[in-house]
Amino acid sequence: MTEITRLFDFPYYQLEKYNLDKALTTKYGSEWKSISTQEYINKANAISRALLKLGVEKDNKIAVISTNNRTEWNIMDIGILQVGAQNIPIYPTISADDYEYVLNHSESLYCFVSDDEVLQKVLKIKDKTKLKEVYSFDQVNGCKHYSELLELGKDQSTQHEVEARKDAVKSSDLATIIYTSGTTGQPKGVMLTHDNIVSNVLASEKRIPLGYGNAKALSFLPVCHIFERMILYLYQYSGMEIYFAESIEKISDNLKEVKPHIMTAVPRLYEKMYDAIYAKGDDLSGIKKILFYWAINLGLEYEPYGANGWWYEKKLSIARKLIFSKWQIGFGGNLRIMVSGSAALQSRLTRVFAAAGLPIMEGYGLTETSPVVSVNDLRNGGFRIGTVGRIIDKVEVKIAEDDEILVKGPNVMLGYYKDPEKTAEVMSGDFFHTGDKGKIDSDGFLSITGRKKEMFKTSGGKYVIPALLENELKQSLFIEQIMVVGEGEKMPAAIIQPNFEFIKDWIDRKGKDVNKDNTSIANSEIVIKRIQKEIDKCNANFGKWEQIKRFELTPDVWNIDDGHLTPTMKMRRDVIKEIYMDLYEEIYRG
Repeated sequence: MTEITRLFDFPYYQLEKYNLDKALTTKYGSEWKSISTQEYINKANAISRALLKLGVEKDNKIAVISTNNRTEWNIMDIGILQVGAQNIPIYPTISADDYEYVLNHSESLYCFVSDDEVLQKVLKIKDKTKLKEVYSFDQVNGCKHYSELLELGKDQSTQHEVEARKDAVKSSDLATIIYTSGTTGQPKGVMLTHDNIVSNVLASEKRIPLGYGNAKALSFLPVCHIFERMILYLYQYSGMEIYFAESIEKISDNLKEVKPHIMTAVPRLYEKMYDAIYAKGDDLSGIKKILFYWAINLGLEYEPYGANGWWYEKKLSIARKLIFSKWQIGFGGNLRIMVSGSAALQSRLTRVFAAAGLPIMEGYGLTETSPVVSVNDLRNGGFRIGTVGRIIDKVEVKIAEDDEILVKGPNVMLGYYKDPEKTAEVMSGDFFHTGDKGKIDSDGFLSITGRKKEMFKTSGGKYVIPALLENELKQSLFIEQIMVVGEGEKMPAAIIQPNFEFIKDWIDRKGKDVNKDNTSIANSEIVIKRIQKEIDKCNANFGKWEQIKRFELTPDVWNIDDGHLTPTMKMRRDVIKEIYMDLYEEIYRG
């Protein structure tokens, strides 16, 4: 059996152990098209042979930018890695200027794009880079198609050269540079080796119950993010059929078509799924509506392992039969586990989905840690709500005196590309400084308590941790996004993006006299008073110095394109403050 020490070993291991007919499946138009494990390897080898003909050498950099996850991405990934080159994945949603920065900083020689939209961004700045050629996965006029490489590498007589290149790749060699979508400044290039990611896959696999060789996974988080990329290698290792969702917008349809057993997502998507389900409850009437909300309220009290006692479990079994079984059908009917990462997951979502028989296992990690540091596991008492689970094998976590989480292990990055100073700033010996604050309980469960850099002092000298207030308030159905401000000011305050979809339904349901455009909602005294109730409820759980004294609503939907959010849906605090400086000034100087 193939020993897995490099990332390109995963498909060969799958071939030997599972040999799937449907290893990778992508939807083109209205048709799902699959390739087998053998075809996956054959095409990756053809790409490797083509790259050798193009003169690609060891440690050359090749960029891949794809709007959606797809079979071609994975073929390119293995093809690039086998020749000792590095795959530079780039977020499709960043600006052309950021493309220019990443392509130049990484010194990428070739670039593969998914479609015309990405191609146009690249063409704007191509002349300012070292790119020799751009290829597209879609058929785009005036752009070379990636199939030209498959044709170029058709001749198998040079496969011995590919094998020699593969043999020369060590587990300690650089595999990829991932440019983090930092909330401030230029993106940093995180250097990850084959062993960084391989060790993380093998340790994470022990925490996620999978149907080895006979299960399906649905993939839609950007594969340029290390979380989804690591998960894809894990699926390959576990012999799972991988289906690539068309888009976030079509996720509901794809769940019903594919009927997956597992999927991964960020908290924001789980929030949207819950909000959509909750809104459907309002369309019900009579006993159906009563039962629907009874089941949800029951779910909000959920504790794992029967901790609420036999009477609660009896009621839960009824709720699952009458209400939650319909949720499961909406998710395809086979979903057994969901995994969440990238940001804090609200405890109410963990409870409700677990009660519904759709458990979300929350984990914790960073790009710099390949990424998983800890993750919950339903088995062996390894699931605790409000935590990010126990630390995975071979990884060590230490809590510093200031509560910062420090991580040591084979998953910790080589460093930041071309930036030894920034690397030195985050390393103490072998320990990586995460910038997150946390604690480990007596049973070994890690909890995240805040972000070191985001903690601020008011003018009265009191410390405030915005994330604690924000996570509490984001549980409100009336609030979509919230940023707590107040550094150097007399009090904490908040800038809030209302949940416009929910509020529009609420206006109809309650017969409120409010126009349903976003600007009217953001300026409505009725809405402001209702959100004040949510603020008051939250404030009751915090000390007087931490409580939000004032807030302003924005009429905009915060998004990636306008700069409010990073590609991984984290808030760009400095940008948001700048955009809404008038609201900030109104709060503190008005």
